[in-house]
Amino acid sequence: MRALLVEDDETISEFVARGLREAGFAVDCAADGAAGLDAALSQPYDVAVLDVMLPKRDGLSVIDELRRRGIATPVLILSARRSVDDRVRGLQAGGDDYLTKPFAFAELLARVQALVRRATRAPEPTTLTVDDLVLDLLSRRVTRGGASIDLRPREFALLEYLMRNPGRVVSKTMILSHVWEYSFDPQTNIVDVLVSRLREKIDRPFEKKLLHTVRGVGYVLRG
Repeated sequence: MRALLVEDDETISEFVARGLREAGFAVDCAADGAAGLDAALSQPYDVAVLDVMLPKRDGLSVIDELRRRGIATPVLILSARRSVDDRVRGLQAGGDDYLTKPFAFAELLARVQALVRRATRAPEPTTLTVDDLVLDLLSRRVTRGGASIDLRPREFALLEYLMRNPGRVVSKTMILSHVWEYSFDPQTNIVDVLVSRLREKIDRPFEKKLLHTVRGVGYVLRG
């Protein structure tokens, strides 16, 4: 899948592009609206992530021009504007979804994937399973061996990320990018604390351990 990212803030652009690539997207980046429009007109994309306030050409006019030319690429609008009127204007311009800054990457990725599914009508499983650990994405219920496990929102987000990448070692930076907002300070031990809390709930009561530490690299969930 190919994604177009149009964002003039270098920090946000690098953060989102890295996360999308880790999720399996090929990502092209543009730093202004004119370059973004040229890219969107030059080749097909499965999805576009587009800031509103851009140099040279604002995001809404880019979307309007794409729709005028019959290009139906799904567009997720990024904006610091939070009012209902701003959201309405974005959607009326032809945007498909609207996400306000600051944001957690996990939410951005979920919205991007939903736009791609909607465009391709590709179904997605409603449950994730690793060994006897089951996460229901609709009810947000987690069980292991049939026993219910109560997770806080951050714990659930971390477990979902790990279960979407079974057997893959994920670094602390990757976890920060997917579970917290892009502006979160990576110098704290918050990831270690969260992993410890999650391990206490999904592993400690059971003989077989699923969540493993790869020293100096990160963490991996495997059956």
